[in-house]
Amino acid sequence: QVQPVESGGGLVQAGGSLRLSCSASGRTFSNYAVGWFRQAPGKERDFVAAMTWNSGHTYYAASVKGRFTISRDSAKNTVVLQMNSLKPEDTAAYYCAARKYSTAHSMGVSEAGDYWGQGTQVTVSS
Repeated sequence: QVQPVESGGGLVQAGGSLRLSCSASGRTFSNYAVGWFRQAPGKERDFVAAMTWNSGHTYYAASVKGRFTISRDSAKNTVVLQMNSLKPEDTAAYYCAARKYSTAHSMGVSEAGDYWGQGTQVTVSS
């Protein structure tokens, strides 16, 4: 099994960019869907974006489509979330999750993951 580990995040002004990474901790994301979710204080956890590792297919929440890009670095077994044109409403704790034998679309619709990272904070100031 994989144990996702997030890195990146931080504080940025509105309109800026941040890059989050999710590592498989020495294992491989092969046969997994890997996704990003976020949770703001007092709110439910929301799906952000996901990728089917084997095929590279991606799926995005409507709120981030066109601003965020999910990609993979196969050599490093890492999934990257590039976040551009950030807005204050993007402020949240961001979590990486992996779900075996799933697809990006399925992960986005079900908002389910088998293995979760500890999360990394993203704060966008206005």
